[in-house]
Amino acid sequence: MRALPVGTDALLVEVASGAEVQALHAELLRRRADGSLTVREIVPAARTVLLDGLRDPARWAAELSAADVPPAPPPTGDVVELPVRYDGPDLAAVAAHWGVPEREVARVHAGTEFRVAFCGFAPGFAYLTGLPERYDVPRRATPRTAVPAGSVALAGPYTGVYPRASPGGWQLIGTTPAVLWDPTRARAALLTPGTRVRFVPAEPRATKVRGEPEEPEESEGAT
Repeated sequence: MRALPVGTDALLVEVASGAEVQALHAELLRRRADGSLTVREIVPAARTVLLDGLRDPARWAAELSAADVPPAPPPTGDVVELPVRYDGPDLAAVAAHWGVPEREVARVHAGTEFRVAFCGFAPGFAYLTGLPERYDVPRRATPRTAVPAGSVALAGPYTGVYPRASPGGWQLIGTTPAVLWDPTRARAALLTPGTRVRFVPAEPRATKVRGEPEEPEESEGAT
């Protein structure tokens, strides 16, 4: 573990793995909750955790560099269920990469409980972990210039849902009507670090998400 200064009141803590990020994030949240750590924000990423707004960065750099962080506890809290149609244009390619029928991709993906490891790329975009390593898939060789909002996608060890239309190189396996980012909500991001997530297979006309109205069907030209 290495703690690097960022500006005058922040630290970027580097670790070796995603599991260590989860463990450190959980420990820092615990310390903030019990009052032993005063910090404005704690932001996990793939291999780092940013602490912003520290009162004594030098002290915390030394303490964290020598810290023995316990493993992250099992995730708790409600599970966010996202309806998904497994109809993505890369479903066949993912099935071929896994060496299984397309329906097996849907079965495995929907049968997994995911956890939000961190957020980034775009407001509301969450990097979900949970699939075993054997289901890692490469990004597309040529990214798409436009990926529709609600696209459920895979890349490396992660699952993600595009919160809005944007370029992207992930493998698209499905679509969901869930609104991942809404600035008018009390919590704009539907998914935040530590959130438990399950994908629920939906019929061709997707069901509502948490009381939200159904989205109209996308035209074939949207992908």
